[in-house]
Amino acid sequence: MVKRTLHFSNPAHLSVKNRQLIVELKNEERLTHTVPIEDIGVVILEHPQITITSVLMEELLAEKVALISCNSQYMPSGMFLPFDANTEQTARMRTQVESSLPLKKQLWQQTVRQKIQNQANLLRKAGLNDERLLNLREKVLSGDTTNCEGQAASYYWGQLYGSHFMRSRERTSPNAQLNYGYAILRSVVARALAASGMHPSFGIFHRNKYNAFCLADDIMEPYRPFVDWIVLNLLQQSETAELTRDQKIELLKLPQMDMLINDIKRPLFHAVSITTAGLYKCYDGESRKIPYPEFE
Repeated sequence: MVKRTLHFSNPAHLSVKNRQLIVELKNEERLTHTVPIEDIGVVILEHPQITITSVLMEELLAEKVALISCNSQYMPSGMFLPFDANTEQTARMRTQVESSLPLKKQLWQQTVRQKIQNQANLLRKAGLNDERLLNLREKVLSGDTTNCEGQAASYYWGQLYGSHFMRSRERTSPNAQLNYGYAILRSVVARALAASGMHPSFGIFHRNKYNAFCLADDIMEPYRPFVDWIVLNLLQQSETAELTRDQKIELLKLPQMDMLINDIKRPLFHAVSITTAGLYKCYDGESRKIPYPEFE
């Protein structure tokens, strides 16, 4: 079953009863809605006047739901994940932490190659030249020591938005839309990593000591072009430079987006779980390749 993404942008009180999320809107009508906890994958709290009970938070964690809070600019800023999402949590984290540097470099090579391949596929689908990316993909070394990822990104963004474009935290298009979509993607990946018994802080390439989600940032790289495609299409239909409510609604559909992984079409929410489960098999020596989706 595809898990639901719930987005709350109005004042509300959230509680739980009989495994049902109870949503009581803080308006004159005091309308109440219910959602089965087991159907939920991601919850986003975007309004400062939302209250939530600790019992509900416990139930959400038990169901491995990613709970995301937003800041005063209405952008995702924090995430709540379970510590014991897997029955072999301690053993799996030890295996993850003790993985060798050569293995991490090889896994990062795979990750960068698939990211560049997906970027190339997106450019081709958009009617743009993908030849340079395909050449760079073949040159990615173990650990990407020649920074093919950075070279590919420079060409890729230049093709999509012009040579003047720079990725940043700006709240104008297309960065605002990209940042929002990537935040949703990051939460789904972090949730899947926790469910697979790994800690999202210990990356295979990213290692910034101020970043609590290094591994999530590693694993989401080949998935980024799926966000890019949604944003590209949204901006073709928009006349404003600001991130709109309708655009957020479309980006919140990302976990349900179908993609090809292991030769089977699956929603992103399930595809990410396949990827993280495959990552642990690489750590454990059972496999040598991380299963990533292919952008079509």
